[in-house]
Formats: sequence, C-alpha cells, structure tokens
Amino acid sequence: MTSVGGKKVFYPSGCKEVNEELGKDELVRRLKLLARAFQDMGQDDNEQYSGLALYLASDYFMDHQSKDVRLLVACCIADVFRIFAPDAPYSEPAQLKEIFLFLIKQLRGLEDPDAPSFKRYFYLLENLAWVKSFNICIELEDSQEIFCSLFQLMFSIISEKHSNKVRNFILDMMSPLITEADAVSQELLDIILINIIEPYKTQKRVAYQLAKDLLIGTSNAIEPFIQTFFNNALMLGKTSESEMSDRLYDLIYELNQISPNVLLSVLPQLEFKLKSNVESERKKVTKLLAKMFADQGSALADQNKALWNCFLGRFNDISILVRQKCVSQSQFFLQYHPELFKDIVEQLKVRQHDPEETVRMEVVNVILTVAKNDFTVCTEELLSFIRERTLDKKFQIRQAALLGLGQLYKRFVLAEEYDKVNVDKISWVKDKVFHAYYQSNNEDRLLVERVFNTCLVQYNAEVSERMKRLYLLYATIDDHAVRAFHEMLKNKNLVKVMVSQLIEAIEVNLEGEKSIPLNRRLAAISKTLPEPNKATDHMKKFAVLVEDDKRMRQFVKTLVGPDCNSKKAQDLVKEILKKLGGPGPGQHNLFYNTIKSLMERIAPVMFDAAAIEMLVKHVDETVRGLGIITDGIDAAAEKGVRLLVALSSVYPHYFKTEETFELLLSFLKHDDEAVADLTIQIFINVGKRLQSEHPNIYTVLLPILQRSAKLGNPKQSKHAIKCISIVCQKKEAILSQVFEHIKKSLTPESANFITSIVALGHVAKLCPVQFAADTKSIVSKTIVKDLLMMDRTSGPDTTESWYSEHHVTEETMAKLQAMKMLVRWLEGLQNNANNSGTSTLRLLYTVIIHEGDLMEKGMINKPELARLRLQAGCCMLKLAEYKCYGDLITREQFQALALLMNDSCYHVRLNFALKLNKGLIMLRLPLEYMSIFSLAANDPLKERKSQIKNFLQTNISKRRDYIKQNLSTGVRVFQFMPEYSIPFAIHLLAHDPDLQSHEHVEILKNIKECLWFIIEPLISKSEDCNYSFFRKMLENIKQCKDAQDPEDEVTNMKLYAVCDMALGLLVSKATNITLTDSNLEPVLPTKCFVKQAKGYMNTKMYVPKELVTEGIKRKGVHDSILAPSEPEIVACPGPVVNPLPYTPREKIPKPTRTKKVKKDQSEHDVDMESHVKSPKEKTRRPRSKKENIDSQEDNQSSGVAKKRGRKGAKKENTNDQKKLDSDWDSSAESHDLNAQFSSSDIEENSEQEQTECVPKRQGRHPKQTNSNSSSTNSSPRRVRNSDNVTKVKQINGASKKTSNTESPAKNSPKVVSSGKSRKRSAPASSSESSPAKKTRNTRAAPRKQDSSESEPSSPVSMESSLVKSSPRKKPTSSPAASRKTLTRSKLHSESESEGNKTPVKGRKGTATKQLKIEQFSTKATNRNVRRAKTLANGTSDGDSQERESPRATSASRRGRGRRK
Repeated sequence: MTSVGGKKVFYPSGCKEVNEELGKDELVRRLKLLARAFQDMGQDDNEQYSGLALYLASDYFMDHQSKDVRLLVACCIADVFRIFAPDAPYSEPAQLKEIFLFLIKQLRGLEDPDAPSFKRYFYLLENLAWVKSFNICIELEDSQEIFCSLFQLMFSIISEKHSNKVRNFILDMMSPLITEADAVSQELLDIILINIIEPYKTQKRVAYQLAKDLLIGTSNAIEPFIQTFFNNALMLGKTSESEMSDRLYDLIYELNQISPNVLLSVLPQLEFKLKSNVESERKKVTKLLAKMFADQGSALADQNKALWNCFLGRFNDISILVRQKCVSQSQFFLQYHPELFKDIVEQLKVRQHDPEETVRMEVVNVILTVAKNDFTVCTEELLSFIRERTLDKKFQIRQAALLGLGQLYKRFVLAEEYDKVNVDKISWVKDKVFHAYYQSNNEDRLLVERVFNTCLVQYNAEVSERMKRLYLLYATIDDHAVRAFHEMLKNKNLVKVMVSQLIEAIEVNLEGEKSIPLNRRLAAISKTLPEPNKATDHMKKFAVLVEDDKRMRQFVKTLVGPDCNSKKAQDLVKEILKKLGGPGPGQHNLFYNTIKSLMERIAPVMFDAAAIEMLVKHVDETVRGLGIITDGIDAAAEKGVRLLVALSSVYPHYFKTEETFELLLSFLKHDDEAVADLTIQIFINVGKRLQSEHPNIYTVLLPILQRSAKLGNPKQSKHAIKCISIVCQKKEAILSQVFEHIKKSLTPESANFITSIVALGHVAKLCPVQFAADTKSIVSKTIVKDLLMMDRTSGPDTTESWYSEHHVTEETMAKLQAMKMLVRWLEGLQNNANNSGTSTLRLLYTVIIHEGDLMEKGMINKPELARLRLQAGCCMLKLAEYKCYGDLITREQFQALALLMNDSCYHVRLNFALKLNKGLIMLRLPLEYMSIFSLAANDPLKERKSQIKNFLQTNISKRRDYIKQNLSTGVRVFQFMPEYSIPFAIHLLAHDPDLQSHEHVEILKNIKECLWFIIEPLISKSEDCNYSFFRKMLENIKQCKDAQDPEDEVTNMKLYAVCDMALGLLVSKATNITLTDSNLEPVLPTKCFVKQAKGYMNTKMYVPKELVTEGIKRKGVHDSILAPSEPEIVACPGPVVNPLPYTPREKIPKPTRTKKVKKDQSEHDVDMESHVKSPKEKTRRPRSKKENIDSQEDNQSSGVAKKRGRKGAKKENTNDQKKLDSDWDSSAESHDLNAQFSSSDIEENSEQEQTECVPKRQGRHPKQTNSNSSSTNSSPRRVRNSDNVTKVKQINGASKKTSNTESPAKNSPKVVSSGKSRKRSAPASSSESSPAKKTRNTRAAPRKQDSSESEPSSPVSMESSLVKSSPRKKPTSSPAASRKTLTRSKLHSESESEGNKTPVKGRKGTATKQLKIEQFSTKATNRNVRRAKTLANGTSDGDSQERESPRATSASRRGRGRRK
C-alpha cells in the first residue's frame, strides 16, 4: 500500500490502485472509476481518502502527457475540494498554487463545446464554480497571479458557442474572487477592463458581455479599485502601472455605459481635465463627455449640472478641434435629448458664425443629418442656420448648405404623400436656392443650376409632371428669385450659343477655306466655368479632342442644336463624358469635372418642344380657370404666361407647333390685360417666321396687334408695335395705319393719349425716315409745347417726397412718357439733324435744374417733381450711350445730371444710381460717367453708400477684365481704364457750387471724402494699382487749365486744390503699393482740361494747410510733387458698347509726333488766352446765404448791387418761355429752321464765318453750349437740399460779361433767363442797362413791384450792354462766360424757397464762337422743393411733413448775390 506525506493511500471500494507502472489506457480506465467514485462521494467519512487526494496531486499525474489523464485527475481533485470543504487536504501554499494553476490549465478544454470530453470539462467548471474552490486562493500570497491566469483564460475561451449555463458558471466562479478579495490588482483590472473597449468589444462580443456582467455584479466591490486607478492615471499621471493608461477616456465611457455608479467619484476629475491647458487632453475629455451626455437614455446632464455647464463652455474653446468635436456630437443631443435642445441650439447659433470654416461646415452637416433622420426634431430656428450658411464666404459651405436644402425640398415637397407642416417649414428653400444665383462666382451659379435640375424640378421626371413642378415652382417664388431664374436661363443659353459658335469655327477651320482663331472663343467659354484660368487649359484640350474626333464633334453639335430633345440630350452627355474616360485621378479628374460642368450648362435636359407644349397646356388650364395646379396662388395665370415669356426668349425654336400658337392666341383674348400683354411679348420672341410658316396664325394675330397698338394700354401698344415690326414682312404699311390713328389721338382729351405717346415713340424709332416730317411737327407742337411746357392739373396735396405710381396724375404720366418718346425718336434718328438732339438735351437739362418743374408754375407736387427730374436724368443717360448725342452734352449739363446722385429724394438717388450703373456695367456709357459715383459719399444712408461702392468695384473689375481680354484696344485704353475716371471726378468736384474758393476748408473736406470714395476701390488691390501712372496723371492735371473756364484764376485754383487733395490721398492712404515702371503715359480729356503755355510749371500747393496730409515714406518716392512732364490731352471717348469701343474723335498721335501735337495745342492756348477776359472782368459766383450775410459790409462798401427785383425775374421768365417755344416751333416746311429752333441757331450759323482766325478747342462739338453747372454743399456729409436759405440756380455765370464777335446789326436777339436756385440768389444784369456803358459791375436798382406788372426786357439791349462793357477791342467768347451755378441743398435745414426760373437754350462754347449769357433771378413760389434732412431713423427728409406758406416765403426770401 502506497503512502504519501505519512498518510496511507486508500481507494474507494471498486477502485483499483493507480500508479506509474500502469499503461495509459489502463490508467485512464482506473481513473475514470476513481473519478466516478469521488463524484458519488459525500462530505462524510472522507478523512481516509486524504492520502489519495495528496497522491493524485503529485507531479506524475498533473504533468502526465495524456490530456485524458490530466482531465480525470483534475476532476478528482475538484471533487476532493468539494468533499473536504471547507478544509482541503492541501495545506502547503506552494502546493495549492500548483494545483490551481493545474486546474486552470485543464479548464482550457472548455474552449470547444463540440469536443467528446467537453462534458467532463463542464463538470470540472461546474464543480469549481459550485464549491467556489478558487476562494481558497484568496489567502495565498500569489492569489492575484492565479486569478489573473484564471480570468485571462476565461475571457480568451468564452465564445458564442457556449451556452448561457457555461457563461453563468464562469461568472459564478469569477465574481467571488473580486467581491470576497481584499484587493484587486491592477493587472487583474486590466484583464477585465480591456474586454469592454474597442477592438475587443466588437471582436469578442461574448467576452465583452462576460466582463460587463462581471462589472455589474461586482460594482460595489470593484469601485474603490477603479477609482484608485483613475485617480492615479488622471490626477497623478501614473501611467506606467497599467496597460490601459492610453485608453482612459474610452474606458470611462464604457464603464459609464455598463455601470455608472462605478464612476461617481471619477466625474469630478473630468471637470478638472476639461479646463486643462493641454489641447489634446481637452479634446479627449470633450469627446468623452459629449458621448456620455448624448447617449440615448443618459441622465448625466441632469445628475451633474456643473459638469454639463463646463462641457457647454467647450463650444467656445480656443481649439478648433475641440469646438468641432462639440458641434459634431450635437446631433445626438438634438435627436435623443429634447431637454437639452435649447442649450445646444444656443451654442450652434454662435458656432455657425465661427471664424473657422471647418466648424461652420460641421454645423451645416449636423443640422442636415438631424433633418434627414428626424425632420420633426429640426425646428425652423435650426433651418435658419442653414439658410444663413448659404451666404457663407466659403464656397464649400455654401455648396453643402444649398445641396442639403435641395435634398430636403426634394424629399418632403416633391414626395407623392407629403406632410403640409413639413412643406411649410421649408417653403422658403426654393427662393433661397435662386437667391444664391446673385453670387458672382461661376461655382455658385453652376450649383444653383444643378440643384434646380436635380432637386427643385428633377429633369428626369415625366414631362407632364416635370412641367407641373416647374409651373408651381415659378408661381410661388419671390420676385428676386424670379429675376435669378430668368438670369439663369439667359446664362445657360449664352454658354450654349458660345459652344455652338466654337463648333462652327472648328468645322470652318477643318474645311480649310479660312482660319478662325479659337482662343478668344475658348476664353469666353472658360469664363463661365469654375476656375476660369484652369478651365482655359481644359477647354483647349477639349477643343483638340472635338477637332480630332468627328463622332464627338457631332455629339456636341447635336447637343447644342435646335432639334435636341431632353431624352436625347441626356444620352449625348453620357456618351461625351464616356469618351473622356470617366472621372480619374489627378489632372484628368479636373479636366473631366470641367467638361462635365460645361455639359450641365448646355444640355437642354429640362426643356424641349414637348415640354414647352405641355407647359402651355398647363398655363391654358389656369388661364381658363380649370387648372388645379395653382389653386390658391395669386395671379397664377399671369405668372404662368410670364414663365412662357422667359422661356420664349431663350428657347424660341421650341415654340413651333400649331397647337401651341392657337393656345397663345386664346391668351390674347383674356380679360386680364397683363396676360394679353405678356402673350404679345411671346410672339415678339417666337414670331420671326410666323408669317411664312404659320399663315393662319398670322392672319388671326395681325388684327389683334393693330387693335392693341391703337387702343391698348401703353405696355400693350409698345409691345404690339414691336411685334408688328418682327412678325410682318412689310411692317411699314401696317405701322403707317397705326401712325395715322396716333395723330388723331394725340390730344389730352383723348382716352388713349398716353398710349398714343408711347406708340409714337416706338414707331418713330422703328421707322425714323418714313415718318420723319410728321414726327418732327408732332414733337414740336404737341409733345413739347402742348404737353411738356403746359401744366394743366395739380397733383394731390402731400408732403411726401415720393409715392407709388398709381397715385401719379395722368398729366405727369404723359410727361414722363413724352420724355421717353423724345429719346426713342432720337434713337431712331441717330444724328443731330436740325439740332434735335441739342434741343432735347437742353430741355431735359432744364427739367433737372428746375427740379422737375419745367415752366415753374408751382402746380406740380413734390413726388411728381421727383419723378419728372428722375425721368429727365435717365433720358439723358440713355442719350449719352449714343456717341452722336453724348458729344452734345456740355459740362454744365453733365454736372447738373450728376447732382441727381445727391437728390433730396431717396428714390431718385436710388433709381438714378441703378440706371447709371446699368449703362456703365454694359460698357455703353462713357467712362466719364463713372465719376458721378464719387458724389455718393454725400449720401446720408450707409447702405446706399455701400451699394454704390459695390457698383464702383464691379465696374472697375469689368473694365480691367475687358482690357486683359482685348489687348487689341491699343491706344484706346483710356476709354476702358477705370483710372481715367479720376480726372473727370476731379473736374466734377472742382465745380462743386458750394466751393467758392480753393481755401474753403469745410467744402474741401467733403470733396476729400468724395475723392477717397472713388479712389479707394482703384488702389485697394496693389496688383492692380500702378502708383507711378496714377500719380503722374494727377500731377499732369496741375499743369493744365480748366477747359470750362480756362482764364478764370479762381476756377483753376479750385481745380488745383482738388487735385492736390487727390495727390495727398494717393500718397498717404495707398498702402502696399508696388512701384513699377510703366510705358503707358497718362492722357487727359479735352472736355475738362486745356494746356498751359509752353514751359509752364505749376509746383504750388493750393490746398489749405489744414488739409495737407503727410505722405507715407516709400523707397524711391519723394513726398514732394515730382517734376511734371507736359501732359497729353486727347478728345474724350464716346460711349463704349461691347465688344468694340468707339474710336476717339481725334487719333492719338504716335510717340514720334506727340511733341508736334502738343506744340500746336500750346499755340492754340496762347491764342485763346489773348482773346479772353481777365478774371477781374468776370463776376464771382454768389455765395451761400450765410456767407453773403457775413460779407455784407464788403459788398456795400464796394457798391455792388445785391438784390434783384421780382419784376426782373418775371421778365426773364417770360423770355425763357419764349425761348423754349422757339426751340420746338415747327412749320409744315422743315427747311425753315429759323422758325423751328431758337435764335441761337441762326447766331451759330453767322458765327461760322469768323472761325478762321480763332483755333478750335479739341473735343468740342460746334453746336454745344458751354454752361457751367456744378453743385455741392458745405456740410461734410450731406444730400444737397434746399433749407434755411433761398435757393438760386445761377445758370451760365449770371452777370458775367462777354464780348460779341458779330456786329450789333447781325446779332440775333439774346434771351436772358431767370431761374430758381437751390440755395443762393443769382445776381442778374439789369434789363435797362445802357448799351453805351462800359463800366463793369453796374446793375439796375432793385424793383419791388409785383412780377405780374413787369414788362419783358429787351434781350437785344441787354446783350448789347454786355458786349460793349468789355474793355477789349478784339473780344472772343470765354467758356466761363455762360457759367451756370447749381447748388445742392444742405442737411438739417428747415425752410423752403424757390425762384422762378426760365431756362435759356445754350451752345457748348468753343474758342471760335460767340457765347450767350444766361441769367436766372429768383422768385419764391408755393412749390415744395427738394431737401434730404437726415432723420433719426436714418431716412432722408424727403418724407418730411414741413411745408411753408408760399406767400410768406415769396415775400421775405430773396437771395443775395456777390459780384467781383
């Protein structure tokens, strides 16, 4: 019998001895019996088997090579622990450790549940778990090693194959080792915790679940050890003790998911970490807390308010990554935590304006994700954040916002079943998408087109549904979106036309007959694509492909052809892109994207003939009231027809079916006049071949057009006449019938009076030759004399400066249309035959200077006066677009026109600026008109100034781009370079009527602001600013004289003072300027400047010391004025029309001949100088009332007459009316021009004989009037208005004497006019002055009798006195001799007064002609006058309610003049 440790080994009954001598099989057989005996054995009478237990635990059995032996031995030992519990026969710690490690190794057999011996392994597990055998190890020193081995094994072998029973036994075996242990080692914690974080969490889900259950079951016992671990890691930084130190925040998150109670003492440490100075720590903690707070069902925010508030502070963290992480996690708060919704929305509201674009982008993505997942959660406030980001400065953000909104619109609005609440929530999306088309970038416009095609309408929808969606979309978008939609159609069509021209050019080149350069065409197309510079290279590559590949060329040709339908276009685009090879890496990808963008723009995937026909049917249903598409939409029929008008202008070839035209004819019979008028416009667009292709339609249409032209409203008449001219092959016969009807209706009593005026203008424009004689007679007798010069009715009493059009009286509307008619008539003539253009310009000019009241009868109210002067200004701008009329506009007329930029009425300023910008941006108006924008610095409204500044910048960019693309402009560069607007601006500001002296500091300060307003955009970009050229141009101005009054010293000094200020601004405020040498020599316009005598050098500083600015020191540049060179002066450029400009009136000489031209000019100047009166012989312009009062003593001591009687004013007013009558009188015989126009025209003819001895000044038209009108105010920032002072417009230099080159016998009668000024009274020459007097500055005594009793003065005697008063024997006319003074009224003034004005028709003065004197006196009337008082709310005082008694003002307010 064997003994172990002094104890004999006894075997249970039926069991044989086991020893080392037995073979494997026999040993296994005996061990099975022994294991069975132990299983059946209870805890009683077990002492006798203690020796056997020790024997089985020997090394022989535990290290046996047979796993079956080891398994059976392990089962026996496990039963021994059960039988001998609680005191096992193994007392030695080393032996116990060895035994338990042996048992752990045997438990690995649990790994494969399908193994034959798994049941015995399961028994071993069950026994150990049931008895809690491993608890014995708690007392051992190496217990943690044993536990770590056990836990490591269990987590490694557990799998999804194991049943819940196995998992529960493993958990029962492991849990006591934590709950009953005095300590849990860090290694054991790591083994447990590592299974709850990634990647173990997802890779071994059963182990994760086991660890999770273990932590939940032992949470109370393990919490202190976890707390100690995090305290060491987070606060003390002891990271070397644990392998989990790098995964702390992941571990915290998972523990919070499993057992939040474990972390109760850890969360305060996170608040400390949130405020760490280390960015990486803040980022990790922020990410952790965001996930913890945002988890569905989490109540952490409510449980720990302090931590939540601290977390919200991270939305404003200095770190971009931290802010971005906060925003990215916000979607979970919005979706799962409505109680936190308000806090998160407040943070997102701030973050959508974050300076970092990635954060703003994250805001957009988060809100869009929330909207797509659960749209009910997405409030209007959140959607408004996306709405704002559609205007973000970064295109990527704008793109994400617009695409996201488009997808939402498509999902919730275009769905077959939609929720009205959701639809209403995003009803603004369609408007916002189109508003993005106002962006100047091609990327934005392409994006809008893409969203329109794919989301708002869906190009691949069925035709009927597609057109239904389009109609509904168009009928519900706002006016701004409608304009954007129209612009989108035009741009797409423009690109399509350019591609078509490119294909044609390529085919012509391939035929070899001639070679057409492609570069300009490719550059033009590239400008419509993203990144034009790169697109140019891509387009060149594409052109080569198209040229080499006949099949691709045919594809593109068909795509842009008129017969391509929507389905075919989609197929062609796919084929073309397929030939490009599809999107690929690198540069090829950019090329593919560029061509794809081009295909998107030119492919007619949305519209074809079938689509247009279907759309017309939908509109017809609405027009007849049968459609349900547009139920509840206001003016749905009109909007539908307006949509057809827009499409017909772009796709006229798709309107080609008989059925379509028949439906359009039915629209003409609709009761709504707007529908009928719009339908006529459709026929204008599509009816070019209507007579030949659809004669039946033509037969029905023509009578309707004739009736509309004769009896329709003005719009219908206008469009009907245009339609007749296009549809009818022989339009003259039809229009002659209309013309005969017009002549009968041109009476104020006629119901169609205004319609007839409109029709007359358009007929005269379309057929200027056929109806020339009749039109001239009608214009002079009816339009001018009986309409414009007659005031029959008075408008409603109002103190407003503007009201809507439906309040305007019929007479005023007729006058507005009459001015338009004059312009259209001249547009048809395209010449100044019979001085028609000169007379029209003079009439419009008089309307402006009389503030809209042409005859100054005071019967027109303030709002209608505003409309009249605005219309006159717009008509002058329109005429200025034509070179033949632009040359006739004098500097005085130009300056009066410019003053509308400072009009007291806001709407006049606004609409005039828009009209001016339209002409400039289309390169139709000459460059000099850009100088008018400088006066916008006086506008009291900040938004108006910002708008004008944007206009300026756009025009500057437009012209610079045009120069780059059209290098062939050569010597005509001064017509395009925006820098050449500065000389005109300087000249305009130098003739500010408030600027009486070059030492007037307050006015100069205001002029300085105006100068900087126009100079700043020119020099803001250093790469575009040629500092040397700019400065030299300004210095050259100082070497010239003012062409408007070259011999007036005061005028020239004012010009030099303004020029000095411009130089000072350039030197002091132009920063980051690169000094480069330029071969371009600046030239100056002859309209504004003439040369000084040869050798003249002007280096004097004229600006007052208070305004002298220290220049910025620059290397190589002196602050003093550089030595000026002799300036080159050229004729002013005419209007510029794309694509080629007008040529200057005089060729710019080549460099080799420049000196000769300068010499001739210098000789001319010297000759003129010898025949012009000295400054002392001229009268100085009157000052403002305040200045006149201050200088009364000086005036009285010098014996100057200061007052002007009302009788004289009445006389001049009578003469003025006679003058206007003579301007437009016309007899049946057109050869008698003396009866048709004023006596000045005869005088011009008689003066032609004397031109041989006096050289002509360059750039002046012989029939132009030289009158000086300028305006400004002494207020630094002001709109010119008329308060606190009696306003006087001194036109053409009142009281200035000129000499006449003709004998008194030959002189035609001169008319001396009187007129109202906006501020000061104009001194007038007495009508009774003797012709024999030669003493200057003499005037008749003021008369106080009523103006109604005065007799007209004799123009002949007055002119004779002025002629004879000149001391020179050989007098010549001076450009300053006919100066007009226009003053802009002051801000914050209170009273209103007006003078009775009578305009005089003048000519542009040259050195060869006799100049007329035009004088204006004052007469107070009862009309409202303009003023623009800045109110507290930022509006102009055009809406002021103050109005004074006309009699009170007329009796007490007479201006004072001062003469030198």
